[in-house]
Amino acid sequence: MFSIDRRAMMAGTSALALLGPQGAMAQPQGNAQNSQWLHYANDLSSARYAPFDQINASNFDKLEMVWRFSTNALGPNLDADYQSTPLFVNGKVYTTAGHRRDVVCLDGATGELLWMHRHDEGQRYGSRQGPGLGCAYWTDGTNERILYVTIGYSMFSLDAKTGLPDPAFGENGMVDLRKNDDQEMDPNRGIIGLHAPPLVVKNTIVVGAAPTPATKGYIRGFDVKTGQRKWIFHTIPRKGEFGYDTWLIPGQAEAAGNTGCWAPMSADEELGLVYCGVELPNTDMVGVYRHGNNLFSDSLVALDIETGVRKWHYQMIHHGMWDRDVSAAGIICDIPHNGKIVKAIAQPTKQGFLYVLDRTNGKPVWPIPEVKVPKGDVPGEWYSPTQPMPTTPPAYCRQGVSEDVLIDWTPEIKARAREIASHYKMGPLYEPPAFVNDKIFGTLNLPGLQGGVNWPGGSYDPETHTVYVYAKNVFEITGAVERDGKIFPRGGQPAPGSADPEGGAFGGFASLTGKSGFSRPRAPDGLNDPIVPGMISIEGIPLMKPPYGTVTAIDLSKGTIAWQVVHGETPDAIKNHRLLKGVNLPRTGQSGILGTLTTKSLIILGDCGLFTDEKGVKGCRLRAYDKATGEEKGAVFMDKVQTGAAMTYMLNGKQYIVTAVGSSRGADLVAFALPDAAIKASAPVQDR
Repeated sequence: MFSIDRRAMMAGTSALALLGPQGAMAQPQGNAQNSQWLHYANDLSSARYAPFDQINASNFDKLEMVWRFSTNALGPNLDADYQSTPLFVNGKVYTTAGHRRDVVCLDGATGELLWMHRHDEGQRYGSRQGPGLGCAYWTDGTNERILYVTIGYSMFSLDAKTGLPDPAFGENGMVDLRKNDDQEMDPNRGIIGLHAPPLVVKNTIVVGAAPTPATKGYIRGFDVKTGQRKWIFHTIPRKGEFGYDTWLIPGQAEAAGNTGCWAPMSADEELGLVYCGVELPNTDMVGVYRHGNNLFSDSLVALDIETGVRKWHYQMIHHGMWDRDVSAAGIICDIPHNGKIVKAIAQPTKQGFLYVLDRTNGKPVWPIPEVKVPKGDVPGEWYSPTQPMPTTPPAYCRQGVSEDVLIDWTPEIKARAREIASHYKMGPLYEPPAFVNDKIFGTLNLPGLQGGVNWPGGSYDPETHTVYVYAKNVFEITGAVERDGKIFPRGGQPAPGSADPEGGAFGGFASLTGKSGFSRPRAPDGLNDPIVPGMISIEGIPLMKPPYGTVTAIDLSKGTIAWQVVHGETPDAIKNHRLLKGVNLPRTGQSGILGTLTTKSLIILGDCGLFTDEKGVKGCRLRAYDKATGEEKGAVFMDKVQTGAAMTYMLNGKQYIVTAVGSSRGADLVAFALPDAAIKASAPVQDR
């Protein structure tokens, strides 16, 4: 491990006022001279909101890239999928970067590297590789710390001024997260990891896990000063603990794995609660070996920050088999409802529902009925007869697959789409994975395993009580196969207790995305269908009608959708397709994983795919929408697609927008700001 410290070169840089003892600060009002962005989504509420309007609808098109930090400098392996959202504290930008997940500190005005920390993992690796989603910050008013989780699942506490490990924390600044986890695990194998940042609340660090099917994903709290474990919450209950009886067959809870909290988290410091979203158990599409509702899978769990004691939980999917983990942080919001203000939490999900709960007790703000759902045909599977399905607010993306959603732009395409779809089961949102045979290759499920909304989550405007989300509209193939008397997920890992047919590593979603650090073995030989898993297509044309990606505004004062717009241009591969010559195409939008940023007047996010514009230039855009209407107000050229979720800050009276971008040429952190002349022109008369 080593750190590069260039603070001596910045001796003339003035420091901003230190934060309060809890490392939290009220948002500045209007265009303050300086601001902070202290958490992954700005604050503990995960609102991803800042009340700035120096950058607004009248000048967004005038934005210029003012600095770029290339992660290519951090090593030979280029990162196309750079997912981090940086922090901004006291004039400095902190983030994780590079394929080794280094921590870097940059000057907020210039992007200059001030220090870099790297931990040499040796042979150790984890289930979540790559740069990660970012880091965390803590201060007691004197000491300042940056905390992050390495690719090998260790946690470091670094001096925010120098990047050097804090010798008082753990062992020489590091806590080995594979130890003291109430389970035995190999110290080097990639059986557990985490790409989300830890969450620091008061003096407690809350850390989740992204385990493999052989490992359980417990949630733990650590002392921020010493690194000592304060508590642990068993996401798969042990015998005698609440929820154990939702695993119906003895021994299945003990044998099961996964059920980790791999997503970012949120917290209410006043209530003393941290809100943790939990994924489903192994395996993603098969629950043969885990009968029952399987608490606390697919649940939002509220834990006491000091003790880890469960205060309440809400299970959003019973006995999941669709890989629709609770993948994003819940948004803390106080909303008007029935003549009073309700302390709520709004949970975006992969399945396209926004679950709005009273965050003090977990009860739904609007009724969420248990709705009867179909039963499948997989031998030995257990099926929940109902699922909780909100009606208010309505779903923000398509749910379920029928012939009505299949592409029909030409008679030939329509016929081919229906022929392909005839080999799959179609049905409503919770149509179960099909038992695969020579006629039925699986079930088409919509949304797919990436959502809907994924890890970037949404954003929230406290002035209008509106949640904003980007949603992906692409279906997935699920299914199960049988071999030697054992049930396997179609194209996925085997059920627990069965042999891995390919000897591969288990993990997230690599077989569908090609993203580094994730891999899955294939289904047994001879049982793969002829269509590529994921977005099946007609010569590259998605089988489903557009839009492929949308931005939606959800008014929580009414429980209604205020507006929804298509996000992104039509991809070149569709626009120029030989089967679509002469067809008047709609704007399709693009499917990806994006997060929204909300400011005083705008919703800001970038494209997740490249396109060729009317001038013949290939690139993408950072876009701004009017937050009240959804009308696009401006777009700025980018040469790489957005891969993280954008953030914003004020420094010396100038507003910056920073986002991670990536391509096959590598990944960057890029900052946009207005030229001085544009800032002066948009300032109030008395400030000119």
